[in-house]
Amino acid sequence: MASTLKLPVGIENFEEIRKLGFYYIDKTRLIEQLLQGWGKVTLFTRPRRFGKTLNMSMLKSFFEIGTDESLFEGLYISGNKELCDKHMGKYPVIFLSLKSVEGLKYEDAIYRITELIGIEAQRFEFLAESDRLSNNEKAQYKALIALDNGKYSMDDDILVSGLQMLSHLLYKHYGKKTVILIDEYDVPLDKAFQNGYYKEMVSLIRGLFGRALKTNEFLQFAVLTGCLRVSKESIFTGLNNFEINSIVDIAYDEQFGFTDDEVRKLLTDYDRAERYPDVKEWYDGYHFGNTDIYCPWDVINFAKKLVFDTSARPSTFWINSSGNDMVKRFVDKADQTTRDEIEKLVAGGFVEKQLRLDLTYDEIDNTIDNLWSVLFTTGYLTKVGEVRLPDSESYAYKLVIPNKEVREVFVLQIQEWFKSVVAKDDDTMKLLSRAILDKDEKQIARQLNIVMSHMISILDTKASDDMKENFYHGLLIGLLRGSNPGWLIKSNRESGDGFSDILIKPEDPDAGIVIEVKYAKEMKNLDAACEAAMTQIKEKRYDEALRDEGRCDILAYGIAFCRKRCKVVGENIND
Repeated sequence: MASTLKLPVGIENFEEIRKLGFYYIDKTRLIEQLLQGWGKVTLFTRPRRFGKTLNMSMLKSFFEIGTDESLFEGLYISGNKELCDKHMGKYPVIFLSLKSVEGLKYEDAIYRITELIGIEAQRFEFLAESDRLSNNEKAQYKALIALDNGKYSMDDDILVSGLQMLSHLLYKHYGKKTVILIDEYDVPLDKAFQNGYYKEMVSLIRGLFGRALKTNEFLQFAVLTGCLRVSKESIFTGLNNFEINSIVDIAYDEQFGFTDDEVRKLLTDYDRAERYPDVKEWYDGYHFGNTDIYCPWDVINFAKKLVFDTSARPSTFWINSSGNDMVKRFVDKADQTTRDEIEKLVAGGFVEKQLRLDLTYDEIDNTIDNLWSVLFTTGYLTKVGEVRLPDSESYAYKLVIPNKEVREVFVLQIQEWFKSVVAKDDDTMKLLSRAILDKDEKQIARQLNIVMSHMISILDTKASDDMKENFYHGLLIGLLRGSNPGWLIKSNRESGDGFSDILIKPEDPDAGIVIEVKYAKEMKNLDAACEAAMTQIKEKRYDEALRDEGRCDILAYGIAFCRKRCKVVGENIND
């Protein structure tokens, strides 16, 4: 019988999921692992949409004083009674998610952080009247929640010391040290980098985290999450007992994202097990530690579609939830060597790269190697192995595109990049259109070869010949439409005894152009492919639609492509 639980698309609150009857994949072993490992400050870096916020919400629900213990009934952690008795509901918890901190100006971003700290402090209104706090301490609390014209108004000194101050006040009230949870810690740094106030934001975050995590005697432990492991020197200077768990580490490797067994069970629970191959092809492929991982955002979204439509096709949920600026940056910056490597990746191959896992945001654009590192840590690439470098103790990662969905990101961005490159090449476009009108086959081929030499291929080597032919057909249509805006160009138009690839009506009302496109598997087959194209034009009478409009000066072209080369044969077929 299919599960009646609702699938939690976009719901990141653990308590809401557990109380309102949503499907939950149990990640509470994370609690056990954290307590057994016991780091004073632990940073988890994972790509976006891999369950970081939900896990942080789960930690808050477990540790916070006054928690509803029934939330954890039947979950993994409830089987460890000793640990639950010792730690469940035993600590004050400060939970701050920085994922919404952004702004075109530093002042906008700094207020957003001020607001978040103020709202979190407001949760503990009892501190204002606590008989365990002195009058000065109560005044400190009131400074954290003070409003001016409806806006939080703490000054810079209070803001920087805000988390430490709040943890101190909670300790005084409860007699218990505080757990601090900071979700998406690096989002303010990312937005600051994009909008030109990175140094100011680094200074603020360094001060805020330094007070809360380094010089805070009222801290029990802290957990942070983010996408990038920003170098310790820039943010966490002097912070000892600081553990970083990234996608290459074995510990916690199953706690962010879904494992294969979890995905199979979810699909079975909703009577959609037969769609497992689609889910695997599109959303699997990530490798965290020793575990193969699926993107949970994708799996939940697609499963919800399947509940209502058993024949639903996979969609690009993950890429549509962000602007994918990093891939755009990467493709725009690529030199010829990097373009060749991108072709290899898109075709299903791998590249070997040494990576830096501890960058600062202002180092990202310094070298193309840094961009490779960021693509890896943010989930656009994943590793399938390691290779020891010759005469060295160092290793390089074997990197691949993880799945079909992420491949779509690269293909889309490559297409956009190629269009912009072609649009700027006005000389080539003019020469191409002139050569077509002049029946200059060599010049047509030359200009097309020049264009394709700048191209990053998006052809999967496993694609059928028809698919490859369609690609070149589309490429040629795009070039022709950009080369002469006065031409009327029809694609796959019925004419004679079939459908011609391309019919062109130039500005000259007596002229017409027919083009048939072919794909050749090998360079030596280009001539034969061109002749086959010309034969098809004549036998199928593709020129008939042009003649019906009085265009009797007809040029026919057979154009054959193989990888980044082409051959052109032209002929006048006038009556």
